Amino acid sequence: MRIGELAAAVGVTTRAVRHYHHQGLLPEPERLANGYRDYTLRHAVVLARIRRLTELGLGLAEVRDVLADDAGKDLAEVLSELDEDLARQEAAIRERRVRLRALLDAADGIPAEGPVSPWLSALFHDMAHLAADSPMAAKDREVLALIETTTAPEDRERLSAALGAAFESPEAVAQAAQVYALLDDLADVHPSDPFDPSDPSDPSDPSDPSDPRIEEAARAIAACLPRDLLPTDMTDQHSSFLRAFFADFAPAQAEAIRHALRILDEGRP
Repeated sequence: MRIGELAAAVGVTTRAVRHYHHQGLLPEPERLANGYRDYTLRHAVVLARIRRLTELGLGLAEVRDVLADDAGKDLAEVLSELDEDLARQEAAIRERRVRLRALLDAADGIPAEGPVSPWLSALFHDMAHLAADSPMAAKDREVLALIETTTAPEDRERLSAALGAAFESPEAVAQAAQVYALLDDLADVHPSDPFDPSDPSDPSDPSDPSDPRIEEAARAIAACLPRDLLPTDMTDQHSSFLRAFFADFAPAQAEAIRHALRILDEGRP
């Protein structure tokens, strides 16, 4: 048989046959005088078995184990491991479908930042009117979605409790709205470099204070930001994540947030 005839007989492509040759799964046949491969019934039997095994979901390395004369694993062992793997995938798919159904059934609809967890979706609904009026509130929603995604599963309950407390009363919502307004007001402000009195090489002038609105915004942020929300390294200025985080804000907004974090860090027990 030629390679095309073999492939057609078994129901695979000629490209697959060549790939199985390259992987060492299918023995190379003898070549005729004209250089063409001459496949036998034995090649068709092996190729058909490779097809059946791959259709079950076995990887090529596992197929090689099954086909090898000195296989480290027999077929029953390989299929048992495959069955266990499929069971894990099945459980994961069921869990994903439950999450998808919760998103689709949400009365408030899927937020623009979605998909997010049901509790964060509810929080976004509560702060929807803030995000509609404030660019900083809209950005905050993106950051909260990022924080939820990167938070370890065991810490998400603490996160949800901390964020829930930040918007649990009309007074808390009004306080958040004030913070967003203060930060929005800093969008076009360019503060002078903050003076560091502990650094003798700092060239900035300590007599040139930053815009007072930065201090006001920092104090407001520190007053309403839940301390439980802060990781221990939040003030590490050498963190590449924090550098990217602050770079996403206008200079004065970033300085207000930095100052707020310093205030909160100083107040840690």
